[in-house]
Amino acid sequence: MKNIKWISLAAAIVLAVTALPMTAFAAKKDGEEKPVKVTLNEVAHSIFYAPQYVAIEEGYFAEEGLDLTLVTGFGADKVLTALISGEADIGFMGAEASIYAYQEGATDPAVNFAQLTQRAGNFLVAREEMQDFKWENLKGKKVLGGRKGGMPEMVFEYILRKNGLDPQKDLTIDQSIDFGSTAAAFTGDKTADFTVEFEPSATALEKEGAGYVVASLGVDSGYVPYTSYSAKTSYMEKNPEIIQKFTNALQKGMEYVQSHTPEEIAEVIAPQFAETDLDIVTTIVKRYYEQDTWKSDLIFEKESFELLEDILEDAGELNEHVSYEDLVTTEYAAKAAEK
Repeated sequence: MKNIKWISLAAAIVLAVTALPMTAFAAKKDGEEKPVKVTLNEVAHSIFYAPQYVAIEEGYFAEEGLDLTLVTGFGADKVLTALISGEADIGFMGAEASIYAYQEGATDPAVNFAQLTQRAGNFLVAREEMQDFKWENLKGKKVLGGRKGGMPEMVFEYILRKNGLDPQKDLTIDQSIDFGSTAAAFTGDKTADFTVEFEPSATALEKEGAGYVVASLGVDSGYVPYTSYSAKTSYMEKNPEIIQKFTNALQKGMEYVQSHTPEEIAEVIAPQFAETDLDIVTTIVKRYYEQDTWKSDLIFEKESFELLEDILEDAGELNEHVSYEDLVTTEYAAKAAEK
């Protein structure tokens, strides 16, 4: 049942030497505080995370006295490994990663302190146009899915079960393709009938005429705590000021997307996606905006955490529920929201 990557990661957790955290107090120069360097490792670089990029491009992290370095990990397992090793100060990924590590015996667990997205960010893309798509249309079909134990795949299977389908018996899900490579595989492998894609891959397939978006996993799964920010317990205990400033900056980004149009949001984050035409960035932002992807605050509610654990349990990835209080803190998000 356990993903071999997470078993290996558990060993790393037990054996890893805790990296020395950066000081919470910025050095002073000429009477002014020098920005504190913070490394953020994100699971993917996607328009799905627009509020984060708004916070970067609008200078909200700089306003809080933080010099942010953004690194893309390409997978929750890799983000968590970077967090544990000390290569990253803060990790941005699905909260399931912290749960897996905790149930494998993490001695310095990653605690989630801010939730960014409240819906899944991927879409079901079909080979042909299907105006009246129903999930039962997947019976007997082949779908290019996600990594076992990852949020994209588990939410997909959660939706299938909600619609009376058995993920193991009623269809074939190919989980052998690396994250980010499914769109290319779908174009080349004509045996697959559907693929589950994040943006901009879903829109790119449509633009090429190679596929058609027929369903939003974010809409059909309902509200799910899809991605959140976490840090090691030891880091948070020694650097509460940094965590608070980081959360304050994110909250400003959240408020921006709540009070501006998709066109305005797209204009702001466009530099983060220089390889993508502005009209495509705008189309994708609209798609996420209209399905209520982003929360108005960053508070990770207990009800959301318990729903996540139910999804993990249904997917066979959770031995037993872990305590919300052990892996989530709302202290920083609540303070940021008050401001």
